[in-house]
Amino acid sequence: MKNTLNIKTLRMVVTGVSLAIAAQASMAAVDASMAEQLKTTLTPVGAEKAGNADNTIPAWSGGYSKVAEGYTSGEPRPDPFAGEQPLFTITADNLSQYSAQLNDGVKALFAKNPDFRMNIYPTHRTAAAPQWVYDNTLKNATNAALAADEASVSGAYGGIPFPIPETGAEVMWNHRLGWSGQSVEYAMKTYIVTSDGHRSLASEGEELLQFPYYYKEGNAASYSGVNQLGRFIVTGPASKAGEAILVHDPSVAEKKRAIWQYLVGQRRVRKAPSVAYDTPDFVTSGVGLFDEAFMMFGPIDRHSYKLAGKKEIFIPYNNNHAAQVGIDELMGDHYLNPENVRWELHRVWVVEAELKPGLRHTVPKRTYYIDEDSWKIVLFDGWDAKGDLWRMNYSLTYLVPELPALVTNVMWGGYDLQTGAYYLNAAMNGGTPHYRVREPISEGTWSPVELANQGAR
Repeated sequence: MKNTLNIKTLRMVVTGVSLAIAAQASMAAVDASMAEQLKTTLTPVGAEKAGNADNTIPAWSGGYSKVAEGYTSGEPRPDPFAGEQPLFTITADNLSQYSAQLNDGVKALFAKNPDFRMNIYPTHRTAAAPQWVYDNTLKNATNAALAADEASVSGAYGGIPFPIPETGAEVMWNHRLGWSGQSVEYAMKTYIVTSDGHRSLASEGEELLQFPYYYKEGNAASYSGVNQLGRFIVTGPASKAGEAILVHDPSVAEKKRAIWQYLVGQRRVRKAPSVAYDTPDFVTSGVGLFDEAFMMFGPIDRHSYKLAGKKEIFIPYNNNHAAQVGIDELMGDHYLNPENVRWELHRVWVVEAELKPGLRHTVPKRTYYIDEDSWKIVLFDGWDAKGDLWRMNYSLTYLVPELPALVTNVMWGGYDLQTGAYYLNAAMNGGTPHYRVREPISEGTWSPVELANQGAR
């Protein structure tokens, strides 16, 4: 009798825990009446449609999708705001006037480099997506659910999973599953600048990204669960030429992340599970960390994420001009050339990341700033184990009208605020193609065997 009671009690406890987990996982979806806001006061992806009180941020009016006459995808894209002049410039002298609209990393950059400055331009809310992405986002609002461990998403496909978010982890997944196209490719270079102002080429090559989560003709039933396929073939410097990386990044619990590396010297492909978290990124010669790539890369399960609300701050925005100029014109001795970086005032979601108890990471605390219109991480700050501000990462958001989209997976980098070194990754300056939009290729080509063939070309 005693054992029977214990078993019954255990069953009741297990059932209660299961129900609690199920309830937690389903909290993400909003009801239909809330989702209707995506047709009225909110944009189709969940941003506030209205401008701000003093009209320094305009109302969203559909984004920017005007393709320049005669333009072919893969060419350097024109700057649609080339004729504009800065409204004002923030310098060390007037910094305090704008302190509330600046992230900690930017203020630290001023402290380390008193001659740094920011040219502030009129705000243009250019982020947009195709109608079918908006339609899927509306479905996701009432169907998507975050797993209890926040490491995967269910019930979402082809759009922003949580357009009306309630938690920090939901916002982070909105970034991970943000719209950047179905399949794109670009030539890229990675430059690092040491603390004494010496610039060198760390890596260059060809990047191909494909997003099965966003196959236009697909649906939730046919979705493989791998939201991003990535392949980077290294063409230089000579010491690295022929190396290659392949990644399969999933969004669902049933799929596991897989990443492979082709090493020329060994002439073989091997799995590379260390390409994650705070492992120094060899693409940036170790200046950056792997989970800083593309503003967020790989598993995100070592931190917890607190949604701190929204804020109006100055962020890099609509920076097609930065991709047009020569690299000598863009990269200075200690920071990006202020004359070639465009900053605008935008509303961002603020998410505070804290290292979970019992886990390790060299950056135990970060604050992320996520653009409300595109759901892309545009800036983040990172603190070391002593609590000192250490890193600031940025993306020179790039406008792709023919998609349409505003993307952050090119022209991004980071500053080491303690040593003074910095880097720019996925720079397209002087190369071709520039974020060429293409049709998805067969997923059979995204295999380790094909990686060896590509690397050994």
